[in-house]
Amino acid sequence: MKTKIIFFLIAALLIVSLTACGNADQESNRVEATSGSLDGKQTITIGYLPITHALAIFEEKELLDAEDAGIQIELIKFSSWTDLTDALNSGQIDGASVLIELAMSAAGSGIDLKAAALGHKDGNVIIVSNAINSVEELKGKTFAIPSNQSSHNILLNDMLMDSGLTAEDLTVTQLAPAEMPSSLANGSIDGYCVAEPFGAQAVVQGYGKVLYQSDELWENSQCCAFVLNNKFIKENEEAADLLVSWYLKAGKALDAKTSQQIAEKYLGQNEETLEESLQWIQYDDLELTEEDYAVLREKVISYGINDNPPSYEDFVYKPKQKDSEE
Repeated sequence: MKTKIIFFLIAALLIVSLTACGNADQESNRVEATSGSLDGKQTITIGYLPITHALAIFEEKELLDAEDAGIQIELIKFSSWTDLTDALNSGQIDGASVLIELAMSAAGSGIDLKAAALGHKDGNVIIVSNAINSVEELKGKTFAIPSNQSSHNILLNDMLMDSGLTAEDLTVTQLAPAEMPSSLANGSIDGYCVAEPFGAQAVVQGYGKVLYQSDELWENSQCCAFVLNNKFIKENEEAADLLVSWYLKAGKALDAKTSQQIAEKYLGQNEETLEESLQWIQYDDLELTEEDYAVLREKVISYGINDNPPSYEDFVYKPKQKDSEE
């Protein structure tokens, strides 16, 4: 009798133990399934540099934080294009606002990236020292760009070609965006083209001036793009489509007043600098069209920036659903 009681007690303990293990496995699976989410919303990590060209992702975060859209953005700040592209290319972040030429180069090298939209249109300026009054006077001078793989390089070449010069007539150097205003002020460079608001800084502080606005050299010029890692898209197609939809909506919401407010909140620049900078840029239509991409593709080839850029079909992501608020 005692033996039977002991047997039943052991059996009961085994059943309880197995049940507990099963519940533990279910809990583990539940935690894994909800990783990358907060408050029931899927969190998507987006990298950026603190420039006006990234305003659409800042505004999108504001819109999503105020809505129950099922997704939310975690912004990851970077100090250089190199660090940002490394994180994007390795999948450490889901997407980014990045120089479109850098993304094109990465895609052409086998990195699985997709451009979902533009970061902006126009919004760059050619800044020169107050002693420079024409393109011809830049001959033999030093001019800075943030990267050879950039629309700033394209704009420099466009400007020089229109004046019968080439990049070989100048000393072209690469500097981090934040270093350019001070380098112009101390005379180590004679001009630069870079993302805003670093051009406006020189104008407002009085040690530089605008020689050209980007739309005078290349109308509807493309510079930064909203790029997603294709692994993220494949694994989260519904969330990716929703993300792009809200991004395009954010661009349309960036009127003059909203742009100023968002820029002041996220960039920490003074009001006068931002007012000067934001007059040069557009956000209202951020779709990357085949026609505009063809112009960009032709320019990167002709200036030796990229000998084999990806095709529109291979590089540009087209969501299944359009902007829900159109």
